[in-house]
Amino acid sequence: MKMIEARSVASATAVGRYRWTICALMFFATTINYMDRQMLGLLAPLLQKDIGWNQVQYAQTVMVFTVAYAVGLATFGRIADRISTKVVYGSAMAMWSLAAMLHALAASVPGFAAVRGLLGFGEAANFPVAIRTTAIWFPKKERALATGLWNMGATIGGIVAPAFVPVAAVMWGWRATFVVGGAAGFVWLAVWLLVYRPPAEHASVSKDELDYINSDRDENVEQSVSWLSVLKYRETWAFIFGKLLTDPVWWFYLFWLPKWLNESRHIDIGNLGLPLIVIYTMASVGSVAGGWLSSRLMQRSSKPNVARKIAMGVCALCVLPIATLSYFQSLWYAVFAVGLAAAAHQGWSANLVTTVGDVFPRRMVGTVVGIGGVAGMIGSFLYSGVIGETLQRTGQYWVLFAVGASAYLVALGIIHLLMPRMTPVNLREQPATHG
Repeated sequence: MKMIEARSVASATAVGRYRWTICALMFFATTINYMDRQMLGLLAPLLQKDIGWNQVQYAQTVMVFTVAYAVGLATFGRIADRISTKVVYGSAMAMWSLAAMLHALAASVPGFAAVRGLLGFGEAANFPVAIRTTAIWFPKKERALATGLWNMGATIGGIVAPAFVPVAAVMWGWRATFVVGGAAGFVWLAVWLLVYRPPAEHASVSKDELDYINSDRDENVEQSVSWLSVLKYRETWAFIFGKLLTDPVWWFYLFWLPKWLNESRHIDIGNLGLPLIVIYTMASVGSVAGGWLSSRLMQRSSKPNVARKIAMGVCALCVLPIATLSYFQSLWYAVFAVGLAAAAHQGWSANLVTTVGDVFPRRMVGTVVGIGGVAGMIGSFLYSGVIGETLQRTGQYWVLFAVGASAYLVALGIIHLLMPRMTPVNLREQPATHG
């Protein structure tokens, strides 16, 4: 058995590696995506002073971003299945990078909310288009690992942002910091336009690598599929509930973690960097570990149902310690528990989005991911309101962490009920027969 696995790995290496160059580009795009996104939370104290917003207006700005992101997911998820990946990804990067730079011109709360909305709409393209690109460039047995690698860019962005943003803001001011962040996206765009081609048209992809990429394609019927038709499949609803219940937890970390450390653990703005770097470093490891575990299980069983659900179950269990934060006052226990939960979320996310490529034809992947992403943003929008109301009334974070601790096990249970076998969708069959 070990000899077979070793031969499989050697074979994958021998056929070529250019697909990993594309994975690297998606990693850097995701890193830039999250750096631009996280600037809001890190610069909030300076923005509150210069722009003059209060806590309610901060929450409302977050919600504007969330709504725009949801609209963007619906839009780009659909477009990704119909238009060139090169064009969609490149256009989206240009849009959100310009929006990031326009933050420097904002002089009021409405103006800031407007550019924040444009940023959210453009940034929403990254994940559905990256999932679509992964389905184009990787065979099923490598998709979870590839997704985990480029998805790690989210946490690397979370590491780089707290290391860079406060220093840049002190040296140059928050306006210049936004300009520099946006400029990074245009550098990526130039490289993307220069090197990206579909695998079959790329001079750097050998015939052996192309055959390997296409080795387990399972395309069924080449016909357009409406959103309504996609919603008839239980597999779609499994993904929707997975995103609806767990995405809000990550967004809670993203926008409220600096505030929680400041308010509950009494860490001043100047000292937030190290705890956040530790948390997002752990999260980056979780992203790769979750994809690696799933891919390893796939090598042993060749069954996505077993591999994805075991990996997701492990991730769900690793989130549970955040429910105990109110019982321990140690800063570093809190950092470890939240870091473990963030790592588990990234591993969970890598496997959850990979299930879409496992069960749906490639041309439907972007649409399903987009719909699920909208569900996740709806959940995040609603949960943002709950967070604001809870903190306004009680000032206590423990209930929010308790909800986050339970969300993944509940989501996994629903996914298993809706998709017990995780078999590929056949468009010739009735949707009700799938599971």
